[in-house]
Order: sequence, then structure tokens, then C-alpha cells
Amino acid sequence: LVMEDLSAGTVLVTEAELGSCVEDVLKVYVVGNDSSSLLLGSLQSVLGVVFSLYSFAKQNVSYLRSLCQEILLWFLEKSEREVSLAVLEGFAGLNSIVPTLHPRCRFCTGSEGGATIAVEETISDEDEALYQKISLEQCRVENLVELLSHCQKSGLAGDFFIRCLQALTHVAAEDEVALNLASAPEGSLLELEQHHTGQRRKLLVLQLVATLCESVSDTVFTDVAQVQEFVAATLQRACASPAQGPSVAVEAQTLTMAMGLVAAMLGGAVQLQSSDFAVLKRLVPLLEELSCTYPEPVTQELASDLRIAICTHGACSPGTLGAAADGVLGKKPGMGVQSPAGIPSGAPSLRGGWAPSRHSHSNSSAPGERSEEQTLSHEPSTTDPALAPCTDSPPGLQELLVSAYDPQPPARAAALRCLATLITQRDPEALRLQEKLLQLFLENVQHEDAFVYLSAIQGIALLSSEYPERILPVLLKEYLCPARGMEDAAAAITRMKLGEVLMRVTQALGDMVFKHREPLVQAFLQGARDPDSALRASSLSNLGELCQRLGFQLGSIIQEVTSCVTAIAKTDPEAEVRRAAVHVVVLLLRGLSEKATEVLRDVLRDLYRLLKHVVVAEPDGATMLHAQLALEELDAVMRRVLFPPQMLEKKIVVLP
Repeated sequence: LVMEDLSAGTVLVTEAELGSCVEDVLKVYVVGNDSSSLLLGSLQSVLGVVFSLYSFAKQNVSYLRSLCQEILLWFLEKSEREVSLAVLEGFAGLNSIVPTLHPRCRFCTGSEGGATIAVEETISDEDEALYQKISLEQCRVENLVELLSHCQKSGLAGDFFIRCLQALTHVAAEDEVALNLASAPEGSLLELEQHHTGQRRKLLVLQLVATLCESVSDTVFTDVAQVQEFVAATLQRACASPAQGPSVAVEAQTLTMAMGLVAAMLGGAVQLQSSDFAVLKRLVPLLEELSCTYPEPVTQELASDLRIAICTHGACSPGTLGAAADGVLGKKPGMGVQSPAGIPSGAPSLRGGWAPSRHSHSNSSAPGERSEEQTLSHEPSTTDPALAPCTDSPPGLQELLVSAYDPQPPARAAALRCLATLITQRDPEALRLQEKLLQLFLENVQHEDAFVYLSAIQGIALLSSEYPERILPVLLKEYLCPARGMEDAAAAITRMKLGEVLMRVTQALGDMVFKHREPLVQAFLQGARDPDSALRASSLSNLGELCQRLGFQLGSIIQEVTSCVTAIAKTDPEAEVRRAAVHVVVLLLRGLSEKATEVLRDVLRDLYRLLKHVVVAEPDGATMLHAQLALEELDAVMRRVLFPPQMLEKKIVVLP
């Protein structure tokens, strides 16, 4: 049969056949555990399909996910390192070494927790087809990074990271030629097609490096040699094309991570031997070139200081190394505030000015303190008391207030973090100006830069947890009635950010949130009726988390919540909103567990009917899946209530 002759929706492989095939592959290869080259070669020909099925199962509820993961990890472990790296590149779409499904075939959810292969319907809308393609590539990269998180001990994740950085360096050398080709009108169609293929590969590599920077920690590297290779690849990229083009953000993240890793090693995070310094000395020429050619003076100074520390075997350790090490040990790479040089905002400037830092020097930190610091959050600030305290010469409160309106996002975010620190430390002058600080944070919540508005959100959350009686009413008023003069889209985005603030406040309040139950629920219920679909979905998500946190303290508001959720799940035109409404029911059942029959006794029948209606009539697959999960949760609860486990106990009674 020719694929073009088959109608859309035709099932090519049934659920039973696909499940049996995956189980047979697992038994033959993984359970048999024969790593001969013949078996590995035969398995490699189907790995592309196995990875596609793994990605599909990650987005759905399927028992095939764990089976596919075991097959993929077994192959990557047993194969030679170069073969494993080439296969990983094939998974990412950088080469064609692993065959994949036919473009017209797709996986579909099976009725028994498996999957089927069917003919995909042709998408006529070009924009929709492009969106589907980009979403698929993003999902593939995320699932690949998730798979690599299980390969850190073997060193494969670190080697693949280095391979991607080396590819990024090669791309830099080709950029100038590619730009000349694109600007030449007499170029042939073949040359233009090759140019577009190269651009697509470059974007894939950038996406991979960015995702790896955000998702893996510095523990991805297992020895000093791997760290040296990673740093060398990064420095070569920075020397070849410093801070140019659309990849500048990714370059800054990788450069920050690389230099911070070396600084942390020299600062005592790793016990270095003389042989390790011999490996690190390979970086000296690159660091020297970077200190002379890189456009940012702070980066130049740090590169020079690293070169001095390596050449002196750590005997001379300038002050910039401590802050750079804290940038890696204090938070995961790529998630902190970046200065224009790409150095973490924790690095103090030796040329005047100020910048927030976790510690003035990291060399005196004990190993136990370092391991605790690595567990900090990804966000620019945390609720920990050590939240980004200012440097040895901190600016005054008035200077911080001025810096909070700085046009440069790094300086503004740093000022907001220092203000949040003063609140945590209960600084008397800062607490006296709490209303002014609240207004300042609310204004910065509307900023478009993520580092700025996340720092503002954290500041409001800290302020609200300290004074909930004063701050919560103001936040609720802003959430219900945003500032006048704002466009509808901007107002909706600001309200969603305020919703995140309210959820952080409820988390910080703990059991005390019951006192503020009524206004919070009313605010989220009102948000669920907003014309903006994204805000409706966000409000329902917040409502579900709040109900889960309240637990047995829901009381009479459960009637209002149930009525709202039922109406939205049945009538809302947007699938994401209906999905969020059903998810509220899932969170309710999970939060209450065995007590669901007591707390929800008046509305349990209505919720059951709603879930059955969604399963039967809902066109959106994800919403229907949420409803099925809720029904399974409800079924498990009822079984535990009706058929409690029989406990056989032996009692010894002493007679008088």
C-alpha cells in the first residue's frame, strides 16, 4: 500500500501489536543483556521509533514509557561512546543515523494504556503546520534532556553537552560564509536550500545548549578532564565570535557556567591534584586570549584572574573567583540574573559600583555549606535567609529604591533582590516603608523581563508573608481591578503574575490561609469568568491548588467551586480552560484522599456526573485524559472506603 492512498485515521499498528513488539524488544535486548555488536546494530535501526514512542508516552499516561526508557538507556550504556553520541544527535534531529516514523504516521493514545500507529491527517493551514513542527521539536529536545539526566554518572550527559558546544563553535566559523551566501542574489536554489538546512541545524544546536544549561546541573561533569573539555569548547566559542548574533543569551549562560565551574574547583569545591592542574593548564592560552579580546571588562578581569589562579596552582586567588564560584554553587547555571558580560550578578565589580552576592568570598565555605547551597531554587531569589545579601559595602535604602527604576534589567533585578533581603532580615527602615516597597514591587511586576518581575514577585510574597493582614487586601484588589489605562492583554498578564504571588503567599501562610479563605476563593472564581482564556485557565489552576491546600477546611465554599467548575467544563469554548476545570477536580480528590467522601459528600455525585460527561462528550484528548485520571482516583477512594484492608492482629490479654 502507498501511504498517500490511505485515509486519515487508518490504524496501521494496533495497540496490542505495538505493546507486544515493545515488550519483545525489551526481553530480547535488555533482559537478555547480550551487548554483541550484531544485536546493538539491529537495535539501532529502530531506536528512532522507540524514542518517538518514548516522547509520546511522556506526554500521556502510558505503561510503554518505562519500557522504552529502559531500552534506550540500555543501548546508550552498552554501545561505544561515539555511537551513543551519534544516536543522541539523531534523536535531536542533528543527523539521520536513526530512522524515524513516516511523516504521515503518528502515535495515538490506546484504550488500555498503550498506543497505536495511525495515518495522520494532512494539515492545510501552513501556520498550524509550522506550530506543530516547532512544538514537536521542542518536545523532542526536552525529552532528550530528560533521558540524559539518567546518564550523568556514566559521563555520557557531559560528553554530549561538550559535543553540542563544539558544534556551536563550528557554527560560529560558518556564520560569516552563510551570511554572504544569503545576501548574494545569484545563489542557486541548491545553495539556498543548503543555507536554510544549516540555519535549522544551528537553531537546533542553540536550543539543545539552552535546554541543557537550564535543566542539568554542574554535576553533569564527572571529572576534571570533562570540565576542561567543556570550558575549552565554551572559551573557543567566545573567542571565535564574542557576544554576537541571536545566540548571545545562550553564549552568556554557557560562558557563565564554564568560568564559574573553574572558579568553584579552584576555590576548594574539588580536591585538585597536580595532575588536575596539568589538565587545567590547557585552558591558559584561551583564558589569555579571552582576557584580551572579549568586549566586556568584567569578563576580561575574571579570565585574567582564572589564568593567574591556574598558573599558581591556586596559591593566588583573586577576589572575583569567589563570587563566580557562588554563581554556580549557589544556583543552577543559566537561571540567575545575567550581567551584560554574561557573568552572574553575584560577581562583585572591582571597578566601582555594587552588585549583590551570596558571600563576599567562597573560599572559606565549608564543603557541607556548598552541598546545601546547591539545593537552592532556580529563581532569582528564594525565601532562604541567605537570600542574596549585599556585598561588603552595601548601598543605602534610598540608593536601592533609585536602582529599582534603573532602565537596565540586571541592575533593577539586583536592587529588588536586595530590597527583598532587607525585608527578610526585618530591617527597621525597610519595614517602615512597607507600603512604598509594595507599590514599587507591584510596578516592577509589570516589567517584561523575567528576572525583574520574578524578583518583584518574590519581594511581594516575602512582604505579604510578614504582614498578610495589610498586604493581602491590596493584592486582592489589584488582582480583581488592575490599574486603569492598561491594555486588556497586559492587564491579563499582570493579573496572572499577581495570581502567582497569591499562591506563594498561601504557601507561606500554611494553615493560617484558612483565615483568608473567602476573599481568595472569590478572587479566583471571578478570574475564572474573565474574557481572557489564559487568565481563566490560570485562575482555575490557582483555585485547584488553593482547594488542595485547604483540604478539610473547604466548608461551604465547595458548593460554589463545584458549580463554577461544572459550568466551565461543560460550556467554555477553549480547551485549555476546560482542561484546567477538570484538573481542579483531580487536585481536590488527590488532596482529600480517603476523606473525600466526608468533605465532598454533598457534591460527590455532581462531580462524578461531570467526569462521566467529560469522558463521553469532550472532544479534547487531554481534557478527557484528566477526567479519566479523576475517575480512577475516585474509584480508588471508594474502594478503600467500601472495602478497607483486613488487618490480622494478635492480641495478648493478661487475665487477673
